[in-house]
Amino acid sequence: MTRTTDERTPTRPGAGTNSAGLPGDYAGLTEHFGPLFAEIAAGSLDRDLRRALPYEEVGRLDRAGFGALRVPAAHGGPGVSIEDFTRLLVDLAEADSNIAHLYRSHAGFVESLRFLPREIQDVWYPRVLAGATVGNASTEKGGNALGTLNTVLRRTAEGWEITGRKFYATGSIFCDYTRVSAALDGRDGRRFAVVATDAPGVTLEDDWDGFGQKLTGTGTAVFDRVRVPDDAVLDRTAGSAEAVHEAAFFQLVLLAVLAGIARAARRDAAETVAGRRRTFNTGLGLPFREDPLIQEATGRISAKAFAAEAAVLHAARALDAGIAAAAAAGADRPEFPGTLPAALHESEIAVEHAQVTVPELALGAAQDLFLTVGASATSTAKGLDRHWRNAQTVATHNPIAFRARALGDYLINGTLPEGLNAIGDARTNATADATADADRTPGA
Repeated sequence: MTRTTDERTPTRPGAGTNSAGLPGDYAGLTEHFGPLFAEIAAGSLDRDLRRALPYEEVGRLDRAGFGALRVPAAHGGPGVSIEDFTRLLVDLAEADSNIAHLYRSHAGFVESLRFLPREIQDVWYPRVLAGATVGNASTEKGGNALGTLNTVLRRTAEGWEITGRKFYATGSIFCDYTRVSAALDGRDGRRFAVVATDAPGVTLEDDWDGFGQKLTGTGTAVFDRVRVPDDAVLDRTAGSAEAVHEAAFFQLVLLAVLAGIARAARRDAAETVAGRRRTFNTGLGLPFREDPLIQEATGRISAKAFAAEAAVLHAARALDAGIAAAAAAGADRPEFPGTLPAALHESEIAVEHAQVTVPELALGAAQDLFLTVGASATSTAKGLDRHWRNAQTVATHNPIAFRARALGDYLINGTLPEGLNAIGDARTNATADATADADRTPGA
C-alpha cells in the first residue's frame, strides 16, 4: 500500500509538541505514560486481528513526549537513562509489541545524535523535542554485496540528492523523517541522509508480509532523486564510539520488545487460567486455577519472563556505564583520536549475552502459554498465538548463532565483537579466499 503525502498529513503525529516537564525517572514516567499504555494494551488484540496500523496510538505517544526521552538535559530534554527508558519500553512492549518495536529506529537516531557535531545536534534535538520522529531505511532486499549499497547519495549543483530502494523501513510510515543509509557517488564510504517522509520523490509502502510484528509499518521505501539539505547528511565512522554504542543499543531495543512479549504471555496465561471453568478427566478434576500442574506451568512462564527482563535491564545498565565512560574519555566527540574505553566494549558484550539468551526465554514463555489451557487457546479470536509469532519475528533480526560464536571468539581469543552494520549478498568462496590472502600479513 502506497501512502501519499495527502493521506499522511492528517495522521502525522507529534507536530508542535514540546516535551518540557517530562519526568526523568522511571516512577514518574510510569505515572505519566501508564494510563496511555493501558489504553494501548486494551486495543492490541483488536488491532492485530484487523491488521489496523496504530497511527492514533503512535500519535498520542509522540504528543506525550515518548520520542524525546533520551534527549540529554543539556539540550533541554528529560535525559532519561538507558535503563529507565528500557524499563518503560518493556512496559510498552507488554501492552503492544508492535508499537514498542516501531520506535526502535527513532530511538536509535536520537541515541546517535550525542556523538555528532554540535551544529547537527542544534538542528535535530529541537525537532525531536518538538515531537518529530525519525524512521529507518537501511536494508536493501537484494542485489547488493555485503558491505555495499545500491542506494546512492550524490552532490549536484543544487545540493545533495538521494536515489534508491530500501526494504524493512520499519516505523517510517509513522514518522516525519526517515534515516537512509547510502553510498557516496564516486567516493569511498557511506553516509546517512535524513529525509522528510513527505518530501517529493519519497514513497513508503506497508507491504511487510511476515507472520508476526505486522503493525510496525515495515515495508518498502523508494527514493527518487530526493533533495537532502546539508544538515541532514550525517557521517558515520566504523569502529567509532557512535558505531559501537548504537549497534548495541539497536539490539537492546529488540531485546526489550522480547521481554515485553514474555510478560504479555505471562499476563494472558494467568488471566486465561483464572477464568477457565472446563477441565479434563485426565487431570485431578479441579478447576484449572487450583490444579498444581497448571499452576506450575504458569509459574515457569513467569520465571522465563522474569529472567528475560532481568537480562535486558542488566544490559541496559551496562550501556549506561559504557556511554558514561565514553563521555568521560571524550570518545563521544567526532574528532576523538584515542582508544575506546573498555566499558563501551563491555556494554556491547553484555548485549550480546542477552541476545543469545533472551529470545529463547521469550519464545519459551509464548510457547508454554499453550500448556496452561487446551485446544480453545488456539482460537484466532483470542489471538494468543500472536505472542509466539511476534517473538519469533523479532528473534530473527540478527542470527543468534552468529552472536554466540562472537562471544566464544571473544572469550577464547580476546576478539572484540563486531556490531551488525552491513547486510548483503555473500561473496563467493573464491572472492572470499582472495580477499583473505590479500589481507593476510606476510609471515603471520
